[in-house]
Formats: sequence, structure tokens, C-alpha cells
Amino acid sequence: MPAGFGALALASGLIATPALAAPPCLGPQSNVWVYISVDGVRNAMGQIATTVYADDPDKFLVKNGSLYVVRTPAVANVTRYCVFLPSTGVYAIAVYHDEDNSGTINRGGVLGIPTEGFGFSNNPPTLASLPVFRTVRLAVPKANLATTIHLKYP
Repeated sequence: MPAGFGALALASGLIATPALAAPPCLGPQSNVWVYISVDGVRNAMGQIATTVYADDPDKFLVKNGSLYVVRTPAVANVTRYCVFLPSTGVYAIAVYHDEDNSGTINRGGVLGIPTEGFGFSNNPPTLASLPVFRTVRLAVPKANLATTIHLKYP
């Protein structure tokens, strides 16, 4: 390479820079991902299950309404992991602490209130009922974003 060419090529943008490499995330691999921190995890038993929903209120929290579910081992206090998303856009994320590894959220009582910890993107209030879809919508305009979801236990 002629003297000075490297600086000239770099200054003119002729040298390709490496693209942001996808980290080891959960779910179907794509070019978009989000880092999730789930805090308030009361113990390291079981797994944290994460359900990804498209921007469609009619499919939120209904059977077979999600895009996919991923699971990662629970870590007491804060569980951190990465999830691939199909593309940029708006999603809703629901998580629960599957302490007994049953594959479903345990519910109890006449009303079917969850007996395991749960939470949603944007951390809406859930004292009286499940959140309204508009309160959990999470905009993901680019890859490599981060969000924190607070678990609530009954």
C-alpha cells in the first residue's frame, strides 16, 4: 500500500468497518436484539420465561398469540440476557419466574391470579388487573437496546 494511502482510505471511508456483530441471544436469530434485565428475582430456582408479542392488542396474552417464548436460568436478584427480535418495530414483552420449571405460569384461587413472579415491558401497574396493551408497548427502533422489567410476586 503506498505511503499515506491508509490514512486517505480511512478518511474517505474506503475501508469497510465491521458491522455490529450479533451477541449470543435467545430466540430466532436476526439483526435486531434487546438486552433485558429482570430485577426482583427472589431466588435462582427455575427459569425466567420471556414471551415476545407483535404490536397487536388482539394477540396480547392470548393462547398462541405470541411470536415466541424463550427461557433462561433464573439468577437471584437480577437475571440478565439478550433476546432477538424479528426486526425493528414495536413489541410487547411479558416475563415470569417459572420457579418449578413447569413450562407454564402457576395460578391459584378462583380468579386465577399468578402465584409466580411476573412483569411486563414498561413496568405498568398490575395490582388490580393485567395491564392494558398500550401500556406495555416497547419501541425498538434499532438493535442493541436495553430494558429493565421489574418482577412482582403475589
